[in-house]
Amino acid sequence: MSDNTTLQYLTFGLGEEVFALETGSVREVIELVSVTRIPKTPAYMRGVINLRGHAVPVVDLRIKFDMPTAQDTVNTCIIIVDVEVEGENCYMGAIVDSVREVFEMTSDQINPPPRMGTAIRADFIRGMGKQNEEFIMILDIGRVFSPEELQVLRSTEELEA
Repeated sequence: MSDNTTLQYLTFGLGEEVFALETGSVREVIELVSVTRIPKTPAYMRGVINLRGHAVPVVDLRIKFDMPTAQDTVNTCIIIVDVEVEGENCYMGAIVDSVREVFEMTSDQINPPPRMGTAIRADFIRGMGKQNEEFIMILDIGRVFSPEELQVLRSTEELEA
């Protein structure tokens, strides 16, 4: 990637931390809706939602990132993202505390992930950006979920289809 490539990122909050996703992987942001729990799924799997007739698995990123749970608020929302499972694109929902804004950064403004000092696994982080003196962890959504977890999502989708 050349140093002047400009990409857009959607920033969102989890607790005191600010994260970002490349807008190319974000389909939409919706308000928190009723989530149907699926038995025998990991704690961070909140369940599935009905999105225009499709069952979309929803993950609570706070639990996934081993952060303390928090009460849902009026700002809590679901970011619908596109993830690849075994070569096929699937939609998945990620529950976050709040969505902030879309902003642009050039690739030379993004630093490699820190080797330590963050509670989030380093392989989840594509890089670190900065906006108004605030650090932003840019997530690699494809790495946040292991192949096994994505398989759970896949079987959930088939179950609900």
